[in-house]
Amino acid sequence: MKEQLHEFLNYLVAEKGLSNNTIEAYGRDIESFFTSIQNKGITSFSQVQQQHLIDFLYRLNAAQYAASSVCRALIALKVLFRFLKREGVISDNVAYYLETPKLWQIIPEVLTHEEVELLLAQPDPSTAIGARDRAILEVLYASGLRVSEVCSLGIYSVDDTFVRVMGKGKKERVVPIGKKALEAVDLYLANYRDAHDSDRQQALFVTKTGRPLDRIKVWRMIKTYGKKAGIAKNISPHTLRHSFATHLLDNGADLRIIQDMLGHSNIISTERYTHISRSHLHEAFQAFHPRN
Repeated sequence: MKEQLHEFLNYLVAEKGLSNNTIEAYGRDIESFFTSIQNKGITSFSQVQQQHLIDFLYRLNAAQYAASSVCRALIALKVLFRFLKREGVISDNVAYYLETPKLWQIIPEVLTHEEVELLLAQPDPSTAIGARDRAILEVLYASGLRVSEVCSLGIYSVDDTFVRVMGKGKKERVVPIGKKALEAVDLYLANYRDAHDSDRQQALFVTKTGRPLDRIKVWRMIKTYGKKAGIAKNISPHTLRHSFATHLLDNGADLRIIQDMLGHSNIISTERYTHISRSHLHEAFQAFHPRN
């Protein structure tokens, strides 16, 4: 089975064109499943039954894995067994009838406007690290960028009105940036970033030693500030991206515009990350229903 798993990962690289991060995540999910069935004495994929998959996903859920992680594991299993069926390793695809959870059920937490303000107020902009962290939080919320996109920003990626972003699939997009976020970036550049040699290091957000900041450090930073702000929700960099889209929608922005700013190629993807608040629905009803 190990050899077949290796062939599957090669298949993902060669034929599916998935990103390295996605392939690594799928690999971890499949390895975890592989371990679970080995513990049951299963030595061949032809011995796997649908209940084994259900048991595995149930254990992930019982271990309080994020719903999005459980969903990703299910997708990885569906792709794996479709591959095994195509290669003739198995005669029946036991994952075929497993339904993917509806994506609206796995949307992350949304911060209120008050919680966003609390979070943004935590870094101390009078310090070098505080100025950097405030700028990162402001950009995440003001432009709805993915954490990987923020980490990949260069010192010339931000101008007076827009951020130039290299998104998924190496697709470049231009996203507006708000005044407060721009002020935070300018403060950071003037008081911290200029201390490092920009000719050698082009990254906008860097560590104390001038190395590019990675997404794990940003994730930990947001967790720390969220706890400091007394926010009980389970927040991450993606929480600010989702809050950005939701708050735009709440204030009347068109979903297509949000789609462009988030860098989604399909409007369905945008609907996964945004939801219409009850207040927005009520306002739309009051304004447009002919019998109201």
